[in-house]
Amino acid sequence: MSENLRSRIVTQGVQRSPNRAMLRAVGFKDEDFAKAIVGIANGYSTITPCNIGLNTLAQRAEASIKSAGAMPQMFGTITISDGISMGTEGMKYSLVSREVIADSIETACNGQSMDGVLAIGGCDKNMPGAMIAIARMNIPAIFVYGGTIKPGHYQGCDLTLVSSFEAVGQYSAGKIDENELLEVERHACPGAGSCGGMYTANTMSSAIEAMGMSLPYSSTMAAEDAEKADSAEKSAFVLVEAVRRQILPRQIITRKSIENAISVVMAVGGSTNAVLHFLAIAHAAGIELSLDDFEAIRARVPVLCDLKPSGRYVATDLHKAGGIPQVMKMLLVHDLLHPDCLTITGQTIAEVLADVPEEPPANQDVIRPWNNPMYSQGHLAILKGNLATEGAVAKITGVKVPTITGPARVFESEESCLKTILAKQINPGDVIVIRYEGPKGGPGMREMLAPTSALIGAGLGDSVGLITDGRFSGGTYGMVVGHVAPEAAVGGAIALVEEGDTITIDAYARLLQLHVSDEELTQRRANWQPPSPRYTTGVLAKYAKLVSSSSLGAVTDLGLF
Repeated sequence: MSENLRSRIVTQGVQRSPNRAMLRAVGFKDEDFAKAIVGIANGYSTITPCNIGLNTLAQRAEASIKSAGAMPQMFGTITISDGISMGTEGMKYSLVSREVIADSIETACNGQSMDGVLAIGGCDKNMPGAMIAIARMNIPAIFVYGGTIKPGHYQGCDLTLVSSFEAVGQYSAGKIDENELLEVERHACPGAGSCGGMYTANTMSSAIEAMGMSLPYSSTMAAEDAEKADSAEKSAFVLVEAVRRQILPRQIITRKSIENAISVVMAVGGSTNAVLHFLAIAHAAGIELSLDDFEAIRARVPVLCDLKPSGRYVATDLHKAGGIPQVMKMLLVHDLLHPDCLTITGQTIAEVLADVPEEPPANQDVIRPWNNPMYSQGHLAILKGNLATEGAVAKITGVKVPTITGPARVFESEESCLKTILAKQINPGDVIVIRYEGPKGGPGMREMLAPTSALIGAGLGDSVGLITDGRFSGGTYGMVVGHVAPEAAVGGAIALVEEGDTITIDAYARLLQLHVSDEELTQRRANWQPPSPRYTTGVLAKYAKLVSSSSLGAVTDLGLF
């Protein structure tokens, strides 16, 4: 029995406190006061297709918790749709919402002395937000992913949300007409579920499964398929058993299990955002993790899956090919996973994967055989140099030659850059710099999906570099480098770049270099003035005041005391 439950029985059962009367009003009967109280953190909303199906899953989980002998208490958490807010001022709230979600789950669970929590989320920040809260609280917990969207279809091609963004670039470049642009937009998102490629939502769901905090195969199920609701029901049973056995998150979320999760992110070609989120999850769990750890794992883990954005397939195709357990088994037999890590089921990773084949099915090419990977090393490279002394993150899949040296084209915001791209004023060989979009400077570290998609649509993905102290969508690919730290708003070297300066992006050498002398940079720094805060009240002002560097996960509770 947990300490929360024991103390509640003493205070409410013996003293018959008013708290007990309140619980009667929400359905508790005499016999229920001796049962564990299990929270359901429900991210349901109609704001986004990612979360529109979550209430059905929450209700299945609620009934399952009761059936398993515990008492559910459901509460809501927020969501921001990155896809809807992309390219607008509203996107500044996206990363902020990760902290709000984490804080809200922690507040509700600890405020009501819950004995466990089942968190249900769909959109990008629901998942890391939930995991940050779970790691902080360390009460038995499980994550239930809302599921991936099925692909849209147009003219024989699978479509995702990113197809719509890239079509804008194709239209502006004269490659498609307005009618085709509209048809892509009409068909890109056919129903409920999170963006269908190996973008941030599916990357994080896959990584959470690999870490042992959700059930096997659950991370790649389609939102609209019956097995997703069945998985939510089973997850609730597993959680109640974990409460009884006191299997705690910090027994599962360890240095080794995070390394397993990062290895899977590399193997599936996942989002750059996983770097930011796992730094934050590790911080919440009290685990040391740095950008250099990602680079060490990248060097030894191949990319095994041919998935969008730079590949051909979507998450539902991966599910049919064996899902994350198949990928994990391949890594395990080649000594690239820690087999002894505990999972929420009480089994180890090795036990969970015992019956999974060592090689993927022969009748598919979503998951490549071990001897024929997409890339021999991981795709998320950590670059350093005088432009990023703390580090930066480059996604190097889908690029023919991941190196470029060229003149800087400097922009103070995403909007000004996009306008220039669409006006056809960016040339092959240019290196775009978008700054003051970092955690503090934005604030909120917006994703640069609109500019990068416009470059791809215009056919410039292999010939133009782009660096930013902001982030990238999981749907981004090309010669792009994000999370540049220190960011411009705190005086990082990216703030000192001038139009026409020569910049080198070299993924082979893991280098991000501004070709300006130290003396010149010192002079520029002496003349630099920090910008005035863009917001002085409200949540963005608070976030800008508290947030750490992206190289530390952009967390808001670092060094408060």
